[in-house]
Amino acid sequence: MENFTIATAESCTGGLLASRLTDFAGASNYFKGGVVAYNNEIKNKILHVKAETLEKFGAVSSQTALEMAKNVREIFSATIGLSTTGVAGPSTSEGKAVGTVFIAIVGEDFSEAKEFHFKGTRSEIKFQTADAAFEILMRHTI
Repeated sequence: MENFTIATAESCTGGLLASRLTDFAGASNYFKGGVVAYNNEIKNKILHVKAETLEKFGAVSSQTALEMAKNVREIFSATIGLSTTGVAGPSTSEGKAVGTVFIAIVGEDFSEAKEFHFKGTRSEIKFQTADAAFEILMRHTI
């Protein structure tokens, strides 16, 4: 895929994807912007994740990750939406273990969410999540 644009919706990575995407000169040619939605209210009000999705499946779920990616893509009129949501630690959340992460990517003709179980410190989990998100992005763009 050539000439794509991307928008990010991040929870557990706290802006790390956006930061790393803008590390490269010319980033404004492909990076439209992002939303760090660390709180369910923001996921609902800004990213338009349905309240029912958050209640039924939780913030840390493939369903929420897919809605985040789909909606951020639409909000920013990007070719691709990429999202992360998970438990970076040190404590569990929604009954899900530390290191449980969902990454989703949505484009015009593809939609995918993957579950991961990372190990390490909070920082290590954030970086592992970002690395995995970039691997998924490359698989859909190269």
